[in-house]
Amino acid sequence: MIQLQKPRLILDNGLRLDGRKPDEMRPIKIELGVLKNADGSAIFEMGNTKVIAAVYGPKEMHPRHLALPDRAVLRVRYHMTPFSTDERKNPAPSRREIELSKVIREALESTILVELFPRTVIDIFMEVLQADAGTRLVSLMAASMALADAGIPMRDLIAGVAVGKADGVLVLDLNEPEDMWGEADMPVAMMPSLKQVALLQLNGNMTPQEFRQALEMAQKGIETIYNLEKEAIRSKYAELKEE
Repeated sequence: MIQLQKPRLILDNGLRLDGRKPDEMRPIKIELGVLKNADGSAIFEMGNTKVIAAVYGPKEMHPRHLALPDRAVLRVRYHMTPFSTDERKNPAPSRREIELSKVIREALESTILVELFPRTVIDIFMEVLQADAGTRLVSLMAASMALADAGIPMRDLIAGVAVGKADGVLVLDLNEPEDMWGEADMPVAMMPSLKQVALLQLNGNMTPQEFRQALEMAQKGIETIYNLEKEAIRSKYAELKEE
């Protein structure tokens, strides 16, 4: 059995293995309305990580006894397709996928005005088409864009990015080697116009000073992503207006 060894994540010139600077994000592409049979849909790409999301509802809850009298219920599924990783993944939901579905649902509940739709359900499906680090945040943002595409009222869009520590250096938007071998990984998602955090997790170790610096890096990245999200929505409505 071959023993994997940790590679150098920061090169002598200060750049990362994929040629980015420590505070540089991967290219981002967002497309709305990609599925004609869903009420709302979106594809969100961040580097080589690609996620498609679909939204159905609000609609009547079945069975009815599961409905809530004062708000809509969110049913959220995060799933990685068998071909999303280098080795074929078992298509059955894993424990990690079930946990991330719950984490993403809780983040979405902070932004959707669920109180406007009592006794209904909103189904949100996210399929990871290609995984290269950051799948939880890309899935969350794909779901946020699909909800906007469905016209479901929200307090704000959600934008997020991870900050990690690689070879002792804080890096923005981790790639797969940094995700695997780095000393820390801190995904952060916000509702930028409200300046509210929707998701924050930390795996690994950071000093209090590093944590503050990481949060500042994340906020700058999130502002850039937020502008791209708004531009994607403007482009979609511009296309509809031309039609």
